[in-house]
Amino acid sequence: MARDDVALPDGYPEFLGDLKQRVREAQGRAHRTVNTQLIELYWSLGCAILTAQGDQGWGSRVIDRLSRDLRLEFPHMTGFSPSNLQYMRKFAAAWSAATPISQQAAGKLAWGHIMVLLDKLEGIETRDWYAKASVKNGWSRNVLLNQIKNRTLERTGAAPSNFSAELAPADSDLARQIAKDPYVFDFLELTEEAAERDLEQALMDRIVDTLRELGTGFAFVGRQVHFDVAGDDFYLDLLFFHIEQLRYVVIELKTGKFQPEHAGKLSFYVSLVDDRLRREAHAPTVGILICGDRNDHTVRYALGRSGSPMAVSTYTYDSLPPSEKNALPDADELMSALGWDEEAQEQHD
Repeated sequence: MARDDVALPDGYPEFLGDLKQRVREAQGRAHRTVNTQLIELYWSLGCAILTAQGDQGWGSRVIDRLSRDLRLEFPHMTGFSPSNLQYMRKFAAAWSAATPISQQAAGKLAWGHIMVLLDKLEGIETRDWYAKASVKNGWSRNVLLNQIKNRTLERTGAAPSNFSAELAPADSDLARQIAKDPYVFDFLELTEEAAERDLEQALMDRIVDTLRELGTGFAFVGRQVHFDVAGDDFYLDLLFFHIEQLRYVVIELKTGKFQPEHAGKLSFYVSLVDDRLRREAHAPTVGILICGDRNDHTVRYALGRSGSPMAVSTYTYDSLPPSEKNALPDADELMSALGWDEEAQEQHD
């Protein structure tokens, strides 16, 4: 009997699949171990170079000689170029030696990620925030670069809200991190001169893609979600569930400037979701109104008496310089497209 014709026992495909999975997991652990050791090596070399430069006043020519000698001694190892040694020095200067790098978020990243953090950011707090977010969310190098260029840190928690008045202090801090300001809708490829009808149509065509900009933790529940209130029909624009915070998030879209009545409508929808969908284990529902423009004084008065936790954000679609916009991955590469059918559009209008 040929080897490929051997009679296989019952359950063999499942057994083989289990073994393959074990091998893949082992390969993943080995890769992470190698990466961790490499990062620790680079950090320790950087610390040594930093100390020697401080004690002996080394210049760039000494770094060049050091690079050559190391490459002669370890010809099969890459990473000892003069520029990479300078990155190691900068790495050691950026993350303090007081705590082992293996215990810091940067120590869990690939070297390419660390180079992006060093090149694009200043300040340990800012670098640490993006390092922790990269580890937590599993960002690739390109996604990390995209998040930095879109100023994710600066926009997170920046939207005016009444969370502190409507939620308990600890929950208020969590809810504030949900809302960004502004939301970047630059993939719509519109300019400042675009007519309002063009902007509205673009938002309808790519509305779910746009709201993926919300960030990690959001699970899409539905659009034009219907509620029957004693025979009256209501449709809220978009409904999400935040998995980490265990709460529903109601999204309302307005292409124009914020008006006080917008807060009343959103408050109504938040109350509906709280009453109809929220379970005992869930945190209070919050709302986010995303509009084209706002007067912060008007927003403050409107939110002051709304009675429901909500934030008011704006959006922009042309906030980045052309050179930086061209460097970003296409929206199709970052998110899956969901269409907006004509019936849903008519209900929205």
